[in-house]
Amino acid sequence: MKLTFQKAALLNGINIVLKAVPSKTTMPILECILIDASTNEIKLTGNDMELGIETKVEGEILEKGKIALDAKLFSEIVRKLADADAIVTIESDEKFNTVISGDNSVFKIQGKDGEEFSYLPFIEKDKYICLSQFSLKEIIRQTLFSISVNDSNKMMTGELFEVKGDNLRVVSLDGHRMSIRKVTLKDTYENTKVIVPGKTLNEISKILTGDNEKDVLIFFGTNHILFEFDDTIVISRLIEGEYFKVDQMLSSDYATKVVVNRKEFMDCIERATILIRENDKKPVILNIEEAKMSLRLNSSFGTMNAEILIHKTGQDLMIGFNPKFLVDALRIIDDEEVTLYMMNAKSPCFIKDENETYIYLILPVNFNAAAI
Repeated sequence: MKLTFQKAALLNGINIVLKAVPSKTTMPILECILIDASTNEIKLTGNDMELGIETKVEGEILEKGKIALDAKLFSEIVRKLADADAIVTIESDEKFNTVISGDNSVFKIQGKDGEEFSYLPFIEKDKYICLSQFSLKEIIRQTLFSISVNDSNKMMTGELFEVKGDNLRVVSLDGHRMSIRKVTLKDTYENTKVIVPGKTLNEISKILTGDNEKDVLIFFGTNHILFEFDDTIVISRLIEGEYFKVDQMLSSDYATKVVVNRKEFMDCIERATILIRENDKKPVILNIEEAKMSLRLNSSFGTMNAEILIHKTGQDLMIGFNPKFLVDALRIIDDEEVTLYMMNAKSPCFIKDENETYIYLILPVNFNAAAI
């Protein structure tokens, strides 16, 4: 095999597939990147058996072939070549001895037989949806923060993708809060429900350009999901099982409704968190009255008090929240004002817009009124 590339194009391809190369594995072949130039195009592949990424790279095929190279070594060699416009040549013989040359440097490394590499699973392309790269990147940004990082409940480490006609609903939750984003699709599609691992969505969001003019095709298989965009495909194993009954957690009832400037509210809470250390679980107390909301936080370092003007409908209310959960939700909402719906000090708070294109549910925390 003999191939030539422009360094920038090759490095971009390597960086994309590296996201699917495992850091630890009992199968050494999976620590490699597969270079497949057995046809008329060059493909790079990374695969950790849960997530697989394949991308096409522009280059010249002087001699066809296929080889697997140690991902860490391969990426470091190409990265260290100085000039982005440098021409990189990769040449290997029948014993998989590989020479990587460019920028007046020549590296000789040992490759592995590309035929031993684990191929990505095949997925039928009959059940799918289409949306813009911008929409998918935004959906992930606005929901991923509320998945669980703890593997004790596998469902909470993924996100529900639910298609109904021309609507896509994406849901994530971690036991203390829930995020929902709804998007209207360009066409009507077959109804489907799958649970996509958070790790997969995190890696996809890093690869997506976020271009509103470019589409992503999402294909649904029995056990896998496939994302296809630009010259890249990402295949992931799905999380098996029945997702939580989301609709039963939602309510349109409220006793107190508050409209507040999003940035002012968020800045106030962030200032309060200066007094909290990482493992300190001190709540921010909201005291909601007629035209103002008082915020108070007590910690071993001191206290913070602030007041914000609001538009209130309904009853006065005193309620406590984990400040991080409020800030996480407020940070990814783009609206100038946000609306909070609350029933009482022990019921969930809902932050949502009028059309419910986004809904954020946050559970309150108990606080000692005497300590306020």
